[in-house]
Amino acid sequence: MGLALAIFISSCGKKAEPANTQKTNEAIPVKVIALKKTEMGSSLFASGQFTTDDETLLSFKTGGVIQKIYVKEGDNIHKGQILASLNLTEITAQVNQAQIALNKAARDYKRLENLFKDSVTTLEQLQNAKTGLELTQQQLASAKFNLNYSEIRATQDGVVLQKMAQEGQVISAGTPVLQTNSKGSSDWILRIAVSDKAWATTHLKDKALVSIEALNMQNIEGMVSAKSENADPATGSFNIDIKLSSTKNLNIASGMFGKTEIIVSQKNNGWRIPYDALLDGNANNGFVFVTNDDKVAKKVAVKIAGIYQNTVLINEGLSDYKSLIVSGSAYLTDQSVITLVKP
Repeated sequence: MGLALAIFISSCGKKAEPANTQKTNEAIPVKVIALKKTEMGSSLFASGQFTTDDETLLSFKTGGVIQKIYVKEGDNIHKGQILASLNLTEITAQVNQAQIALNKAARDYKRLENLFKDSVTTLEQLQNAKTGLELTQQQLASAKFNLNYSEIRATQDGVVLQKMAQEGQVISAGTPVLQTNSKGSSDWILRIAVSDKAWATTHLKDKALVSIEALNMQNIEGMVSAKSENADPATGSFNIDIKLSSTKNLNIASGMFGKTEIIVSQKNNGWRIPYDALLDGNANNGFVFVTNDDKVAKKVAVKIAGIYQNTVLINEGLSDYKSLIVSGSAYLTDQSVITLVKP
């Protein structure tokens, strides 16, 4: 019994070890590749809508009641064609009032001119009458100008894209009524919205490849033709226009969706690494495991310049390291002991 008690006490003094527990100092097998900094290009991927560089918002010079809109969305139009008109009752009355005022000012000036010849009135009175006559002449010219611009005429051959008001609507001066474009007489462009960083790295005449899913067309050649100089106040993004090298036989409509890859002409120095080596990618940031002595892994933060199907472009974070761990990263933590496995 004494022997049994001694064995029981001895067994209570030991902690049970869980089965299949890996020792903390056991080396984890990994594969590595040498890190070599090279000059690399990058691409910008974005999407947008097709438009032309001559889309126009048409409006009335003066406010009033819309009498008639002669076109509807999708109609072909010709330069000089009347598209819409205001009710002219009020504007015509203004012209008539200006004409009556001019007639009276002309009579007053003529009468004072005769009186001045007879030395009945002063030079100052005659000069004031002449000024009044000239003012009424300008008022009549302004009223007639407004009368002429109380109708909207097409500025070019094209098509009506959007009707933005209705007949009988009271509208203020300058409020858009119709949106038009030239429908093919100008080149189509793909307008995309990008971040300030992407805008800064893109340059005019950078090559681009455009895809139009609705037309089942891929890799249409184009180039960056314009960059906005201010941000959209609503979104904070910047616009970039991609001009297609040819729109022949392309049945494009305004507002059609398209995608593009811009091949950025600016070259940077960095590292091209396998996609599988990148961990916790988020926007332009991520992590990778590296090693300098082939014995200990280190987790480091990197900056991402571009992501492709099988590779990632890194432009910051790897300058001080010799090798990149490309296999076995899922089992690693910072400062894990490693052992190299030959490819």
